[in-house]
Amino acid sequence: MQHGEARPHDHGLPTALYVISGASFAAALSARALDPVLPHVAEDFGVSIATAAGFAAVFAFTFSIIQPIIGAAADLFGKTRLMIGCLALLGLANVLGALSTSFSVLFATRILAGIGSGGVFPVALSLTSDLVGPEKRQVAISRTLAGAMTGNLLGASASGLIGDFLGWRGVLAVLGVLVIVASIAVAAGFHGAKVKHPPKTSLSALKAGYRTIFTNPNAYVCYSAVFIEGCCVLGLFPYIASFLFELGQTSLSIAGIVIAGFAVGGLFYTLTVSRLLPWLGMKGMMIAGMTLVASQLIAVAFGPRWEVQALNLIVMGWGFYIAHGCLQVFASELSVEARATALSLHSFFFFMGQTVGPLAYGFGLQHAGKMPTLFASAVIMVVLGFVCARLLKQRAPSDARA
Repeated sequence: MQHGEARPHDHGLPTALYVISGASFAAALSARALDPVLPHVAEDFGVSIATAAGFAAVFAFTFSIIQPIIGAAADLFGKTRLMIGCLALLGLANVLGALSTSFSVLFATRILAGIGSGGVFPVALSLTSDLVGPEKRQVAISRTLAGAMTGNLLGASASGLIGDFLGWRGVLAVLGVLVIVASIAVAAGFHGAKVKHPPKTSLSALKAGYRTIFTNPNAYVCYSAVFIEGCCVLGLFPYIASFLFELGQTSLSIAGIVIAGFAVGGLFYTLTVSRLLPWLGMKGMMIAGMTLVASQLIAVAFGPRWEVQALNLIVMGWGFYIAHGCLQVFASELSVEARATALSLHSFFFFMGQTVGPLAYGFGLQHAGKMPTLFASAVIMVVLGFVCARLLKQRAPSDARA
């Protein structure tokens, strides 16, 4: 695979990618929905902000542990039907969350939401990889990411805005209805869509897929790297609103705007990846991306005004996806016949990192303080970029057809 060749253009990508991007958008609306309104959730249920941040952890944990099952089911029974059903479940979980009468009930609905969301994004990446060849895959994946980033952007920013007027219950109710409607629209859009590689239909093929994945040395590097990313970067998000509260900025809309900055950076990545790839190459992108993230973690540690923090999150999101997009491409090439499984495992480790992240940040903030905790994360990210650039190499999967 030559990543430095002539730049792929959108007109060379299949139109079905727009449908896949739409599914990613719908699922991503709910991913960061509670982050801007966590202080109000904590107040309503009489719990600490660290306890309320557990919603982000349980969502990520459920998302992650469902991945091996989701990936296997997608490879065995079909990707599109699974994705549509999970969208419907996600919408229903949000609506039920809006009606919850206790912290434990809301907690349970976030578990359901994690299951629903877990069936969409990694399968969307797998479908994208099925539709295009390796030479266009990073640009094609960036288009699927654009849908997810737009969903994250609108989910976080709209959450803060709706929260100021309708409260956190209004946030979940509105987003729940939108996701249910989106599941119907995506089902119509997928009607008649075809992919080049139909799913395997035997357990023996699935077992062979796992063997293929884990005989590739890249698997261990990819999966470890995304776990650390999820912990050090996404684990920070549940605390952004409380950081702003400490500065006297208590508007939920402002918290939503700041958190949405990360998604804006992700969208900027989708617009720049085709130019960065020939210039930096995969190794350079991993080093540059992780270093950008580290610099912005340090900037946030100093507690600047919310406008500056919004810019910090934009640059952080750009840097994060510059590096993360490379890891996604490597994961998509671990296996051909079990691609959904490989990418679901990628999401499993990424969201396990997001599960540990809020807990680790909570411990660090309580015992070491804000600045040492964020500085430590920054150092880890820089080291990770160099390690990935050193160890990840282009290797054809053993089940690749000649």
